[in-house]
Amino acid sequence: MIKSLPLMLFLALFISMSCSGEAVQKKEQGLPCTVIRVVDGDTFQCRLDSGEEVKVRLVGIDTPESSPNPKAHRDVERSGRAMKEGLRMGKLARGVTESLLTQGKRVSLEFDVQRTDRYGRLLAYVWLPDGRMLNELLVREGYAQVYTIPPNVKYQERLLSAQRKAREEGKGLWGM
Repeated sequence: MIKSLPLMLFLALFISMSCSGEAVQKKEQGLPCTVIRVVDGDTFQCRLDSGEEVKVRLVGIDTPESSPNPKAHRDVERSGRAMKEGLRMGKLARGVTESLLTQGKRVSLEFDVQRTDRYGRLLAYVWLPDGRMLNELLVREGYAQVYTIPPNVKYQERLLSAQRKAREEGKGLWGM
């Protein structure tokens, strides 16, 4: 019994550390939420496990607007595109986001330094059930461009790399 005591203590310690590590790992994977509806290409509404409904803004990216508003006018002035083309791209971006964030889908929210923006929306990197990051996917397919505002720069290089590929391949915004 004395000889097996150290082995039993080791096993107990190992199991204890494994379990606590697993709990920490799950917590670091992000905050789960259930999609309620998509607002536009980079904003959606979801329900947290607590029951609270929140708006989520995809951090680090920006999609074109899908309806005429002051931001849409600024976007087209900056890009040199016609309003009609800008709005068309905004509607395409929204459609892609809607196809990936269907009502009832469970996604995981990962935060950067700032958790909310000045409008009270959660700022998050959104992880789809298959492990892909929605923010990166939208940039990679040309439906969004990188828009990082310090201090929220956790995935800036990753997003910039996705944007370079989209530009090189003439996808979405870069193919017009």
